[in-house]
Parts: sequence; structure tokens; C-alpha cells
Amino acid sequence: MPELPEVETVRRGLVPVLEGARIARADVNRPDLRWPFPERMAERLTGARIERLRRRSKYILADLDTDETLLIHLGMSGRMLIESTAPGVFHHTQLPQAKHDHVVLQTDEGARIVFNDPRRFGAMDLAPTEQIEEHKLLAKLGPEPLGNSFDGLALTAALAGKATAIKAALLDQRVVAGLGNIYVCEVLHRARINPRRKARNLSARRIHSLVPIIRDVLIDAIEAGGSSLRDHRQANGELGYFQHTFRAYDREGEPCTTEGCTGTIRRIVQSGRSSFYCPSCQR
Repeated sequence: MPELPEVETVRRGLVPVLEGARIARADVNRPDLRWPFPERMAERLTGARIERLRRRSKYILADLDTDETLLIHLGMSGRMLIESTAPGVFHHTQLPQAKHDHVVLQTDEGARIVFNDPRRFGAMDLAPTEQIEEHKLLAKLGPEPLGNSFDGLALTAALAGKATAIKAALLDQRVVAGLGNIYVCEVLHRARINPRRKARNLSARRIHSLVPIIRDVLIDAIEAGGSSLRDHRQANGELGYFQHTFRAYDREGEPCTTEGCTGTIRRIVQSGRSSFYCPSCQR
């Protein structure tokens, strides 16, 4: 499933084409994805101007001039791809409608934005903009890791008394929004923290040290266009490249990259998910 860097990469790719544009036509080609689409979705989108394109955790939010916000979740395999016949707009070659092109937005400037999702675990919804933070998918989310409200004090308070492993705690979207399995593995490796350590047993100093590491990992991944392991594509169809610089994730049996460490990356399973870490330098 795309994590924060992949979603932010897609959002940034869509901004030049969608922000300020009017949706001349919206085609909704099936009644649902993971959940049913909202009633009259195509009608409510057609003619609306996209005033702002933002992100909350792993969700893209398009604020419309109709006082509604379009919420988009990419799910396991969803892609938002830009096609265009307008000069000067970056795009990949416009193709005939594909089998899994479930929602298509045509802008008044000639761009065609396709939501393609073979597995149909993605989602779209429309809700009043002034109430969007209370949406059932957003209401219980923790702070944005790249935002001002996320700091050492906030993370220390969120982890206080938690008997769960630090890996599971950081995956809890109520603790911090947007982190997923890949980036938590990378964060804990850089922080030299064993993923099995109980969150409540970490000192305040080590918890505070996690905050800049989380930010650095996410920023590095965003700058690389995210990680393309299976389905992720940027909005222009290109792959992300952060997977080429993984230090822990998916490197089982390979040498640890920490300077001075002679350990080997190991894989364990925690709550049904693979954790990759170095038992020599992650304590």
C-alpha cells in the first residue's frame, strides 16, 4: 500500500494540472471501489473548480469551489495518472480507456486524469470541506510527521505506557499519520532501535531522536519519488527510486550499511508483517 512519500509524490505531480483547474467532465465507470462511491459523484464533480490539492496522512484531498472536498485513497494498487492533449502539460501518451480506469477527470484545459486501480482497494468520497477533518477515515489520525505539531514531546506522550513493540506503535496511525511498513523499518534502522523493543521502555532521549530521523527518511523518499516495489507510479507514469537506497527493508541476508557495523540484515514477522533490521546495531 502506498505510504506517505508515495501519496505526497502523486499529489505534487497532480498540483500543476489540477489546482485551479475546472473539471469539465467526470466519468465514473463503476459503482464502487473498496466502498460505494457517493451518490451522483460524477454530477457533483462536473463543473467544479479544484481550489486546493492537499494531503492528510495517506489521503489526497481536493478542495472544490462547491464547498465539498474529494477524498482519494490509492489503496493497494491505485494510480492517479495524467494524460493530456494540451501543449506544455507534462504527460505520458494518452491511451484508450483501460479496463481498470474507474474514474476519469477531464479538465477545462484539456488534461485527462485517470484513477486506475486493478485490485479495487482504493476509495473516493465527497464530503463538506468544513467537516472533512471529521470524516471517518481522518478523524482519529495522529499528527503529520512533517508538520509543526509533531515533535519529541508529542511522540513521547503518544508512546507513554504502550506495551506494544515500537514497530507496531509507529505503524499506529493514531500515533503518527502516514507511516507504513517500509519507512518504519528504515527509520528504526537509522535510529539503531530494535523493532521488538517495547515502546514504553524507550527513553525520552531516544524517542526525541526519532522525530528528525522520521522526517529525514520521509523527505529523502519524497525527493526520490517514493518507492516502486510493485504498483506505485508517479502522476506522470514514472517509477519512484527510493527502493534503490533502502538500508534495511527487503535486504534480508545482506550486510548492514551502518558505518562500522559487521552485522547482517535479518527478517522477522511482527503482526503478520515483515520487519527487516540488524541485530548487531539495533538495540
